[in-house]
Amino acid sequence: MNKLSSIAYYVTDKISSNDISLSEYVTTDCILQNKKGREVASNLPPQPCCLTRYQRGDILIANIRPYLKKVWFADIDGGASSDVLVFRAKEGHSPSFLYAVLLQDSFFDYVMQGAKGSKMPRGDKEQILRYEMPILSCSEESIGTFFLNLDQKIRLNEQINQNLEAVIADVMDYKFLSNAETLPKRFIGDIASIKAGGDCPQEWSKYKTKDCQIPIYSNGTDNEGLYGYTKEPTILKRGITVAARGTIGYCTMRNGGYVPIIRLLAVTPNDIGGDVYLHQIFNRIKFRNDGSIQQQLTVPSLASIEIPYPNASTLKAFANITYPLIEKIKQNKIQIEELTMQRDELLPLLMNGQAMVNSDLADD
Repeated sequence: MNKLSSIAYYVTDKISSNDISLSEYVTTDCILQNKKGREVASNLPPQPCCLTRYQRGDILIANIRPYLKKVWFADIDGGASSDVLVFRAKEGHSPSFLYAVLLQDSFFDYVMQGAKGSKMPRGDKEQILRYEMPILSCSEESIGTFFLNLDQKIRLNEQINQNLEAVIADVMDYKFLSNAETLPKRFIGDIASIKAGGDCPQEWSKYKTKDCQIPIYSNGTDNEGLYGYTKEPTILKRGITVAARGTIGYCTMRNGGYVPIIRLLAVTPNDIGGDVYLHQIFNRIKFRNDGSIQQQLTVPSLASIEIPYPNASTLKAFANITYPLIEKIKQNKIQIEELTMQRDELLPLLMNGQAMVNSDLADD
């Protein structure tokens, strides 16, 4: 069986940080977990330094904590920090196929087997290149093109959602925050019910089953804090959850019918449209630290925050504008989830020759 080194090599070319823009700079932090691409880095290196010069078609992988599955198919040229591995397909091999190989869960599992360090494990570069390649039942190009197209559809839906969220924020700024001084001040505890999450239900499942259909949420940001599923909801109305520890202040809008667990606060507004309004407000608040050792947000501290708050009829008009956008975001997220599941389930089947790519599909 061929090794990864038969189709790819590490890029070692260098470029100065002075010669790239912020949008071209890639670090381990700006490559997103769970194969979700990357975001723009927050800043360039404070001092001029040498970076790895990557180019369009290279595959970049964060080599710190490989289990986070941070991988990006470069669509621009630029420079990457030292803890980012830059792979390039050898002549005669498909960059998109190489990307498909490096997307596999089995690849990241393999990297972790050779990783060094316990707290911040790093992959062994020599061991990584010994990853065993599958014997293909169809061409590299067809497999690579199929998965690259699938990945691009996921990224497109994510971009659409970012644009829709930006529109909602703009409407919020225009309708309310541009003249916030004219709005009456209200305490959050007077305009919404706030409940601290409890222990995880005894009967629950990590995945949705016939009996367990109700989502359980915790304070994590991965998959919007989805922890699992259970039988009965404890929060019935739509609202917002706010992380009380760890990722303190991270907030997400929720449809009614869910269970919040420890380290999470569930906020249920009294008025229609209050969920969108409070979600926008929470995104702009710098929550204070009530914990002596670690950050912690409490029900009383959240309830005591005073904010500008419009009347019920104005909020309802705001809801009429924003709720359709939120529904579109929700449908796009469902499609992203379905496409991601399809990608991750098909990858090992195609690599092992248990499935074939239709050439028409690969070109879509």
